[in-house]
Amino acid sequence: MQNNDKKEIVKTIKKLSSSFNPKCKELAIILAAGHGKRIKSQRSKMLHTIWGIPTVERVHNACTRAVKGINSVVVVGIKALDVLNVLGKKSSTAYAYQEEQNGTGHAVQVALKSIMKFSDDGIVYIFPGDMGLIDAETLKSFRKSFIDSKSDMIVLTGIYNGDPKQNNYGRILRVKEFDSRGTRSLGDKGKVIEIIEHKDIQALPDDKPYEAVYKGSKYTFTKEELISNNEYNSGVFAFRYSKLKELIGKLKSENVQKEIYLTDLISLFNEKNYSVAAESPEKDYVVMGFNNKSVLKEMEAIARKNVYEKLKDIIEIEDPDDFFIHEKVVENILMADKKYAALDVVVGKGVHIGKDVDLNFNLQLGKNVFVDGKVLFGKNVSLSQNVHLSCYAGQTLKIGNDVQILWGDIIKGNIVIGDGSRIESSVNMTGSDEFPLRIGKNVLIKGTSYIFGSKIADNLFIEHSILVKKKVRAVKDKKGKIQPVRYFVPESEGEEVIESL
Repeated sequence: MQNNDKKEIVKTIKKLSSSFNPKCKELAIILAAGHGKRIKSQRSKMLHTIWGIPTVERVHNACTRAVKGINSVVVVGIKALDVLNVLGKKSSTAYAYQEEQNGTGHAVQVALKSIMKFSDDGIVYIFPGDMGLIDAETLKSFRKSFIDSKSDMIVLTGIYNGDPKQNNYGRILRVKEFDSRGTRSLGDKGKVIEIIEHKDIQALPDDKPYEAVYKGSKYTFTKEELISNNEYNSGVFAFRYSKLKELIGKLKSENVQKEIYLTDLISLFNEKNYSVAAESPEKDYVVMGFNNKSVLKEMEAIARKNVYEKLKDIIEIEDPDDFFIHEKVVENILMADKKYAALDVVVGKGVHIGKDVDLNFNLQLGKNVFVDGKVLFGKNVSLSQNVHLSCYAGQTLKIGNDVQILWGDIIKGNIVIGDGSRIESSVNMTGSDEFPLRIGKNVLIKGTSYIFGSKIADNLFIEHSILVKKKVRAVKDKKGKIQPVRYFVPESEGEEVIESL
């Protein structure tokens, strides 16, 4: 890395880091320094999205929802500036830079060095930044288990249900009923001895058992036994800060990968007779991480299924396997369901609804409708298939009551469409900050029309016209009917460069 890059990273970290909340004695360290070679992408692994949100941001969100006022340190490394700029400045959140990736233990050492002051009786949680399905409910349960257990350390474990040979996670080694001499383990049965990484298991000889020590007793495990062990390390931990601070510096890189493993703290804690607990989540999928595109796709499918399960009896979703509704909108729908008897929202196959969209009663969204930005719907609105509605940040696209927008229309920008208007197929409308578009009430626009930055009066009929920065008045003819606008085309430019073939 060039010196200038490092200087820029340090400068950005200083700019985006915020002060800790002194009232909260809990801290989340989120490990987001890795890139992930197997993901085969120029983008940081941590910035790949699950249900529209980068995985590292999802982890951060789960922490803040689970523990009110929690402090956070996000450890960045490869693609640091990308991760920093996407996450931005967040409350009670600091950033730390792991210049060289020397393992999870090293990343935590880097994070702790960045902390100026933290209570010795506080709790520190560790999370991988790619665990994009972790949720607040799981973290609340994990937190409660740690506090109730009165342990010094706890690890969140997963249960692998596939082919053991495909399990690349570190295995949880627990105290057996009998040690290697045949002595019963009494009250220690099931206690966590250590976590052995998959690559270290692979490096073991086939004919010699692996030996682990717990409180002076030896326990042996065959290589096949270790491979078949389906309880694995999720990478999520909680520690008493005083104990973590005491032992984090004693970690060594005595393993196949020559990295400093955070998991080696279990052995160090056991040597000190500090208590180590383990807890499995109620939902197995929450501890999923990803190293390749196929697993990321599986996680996306799980997220979609979770959203569908929340909404399936509130709104109508035509295809459970092909839709997107941002979580913020999902929360708004759930709140509205508590207040109103019926919402009558229909979401067609392939519909995309972005985070700032405000839905309303009796809304029909046809196949492949795309809505993004601050789009505000009135009541009784219908959008036919392939309609596109969007606007830039700071803009609002407002649609009145009883509006119809037909097949394939593209409507973008700073726009207001009045009540009762009907926009038929093949219409393109845009509005800018300087020239907003205002469509009056009961306006009918049809044919191949384009309208930009104009003001259209109520009750007008517009057909096959191009209106750019125009004010269109409602003028009645002798019979009292409002004069329609048809086939209006502005003066052309560039005629001198066009000739007939």
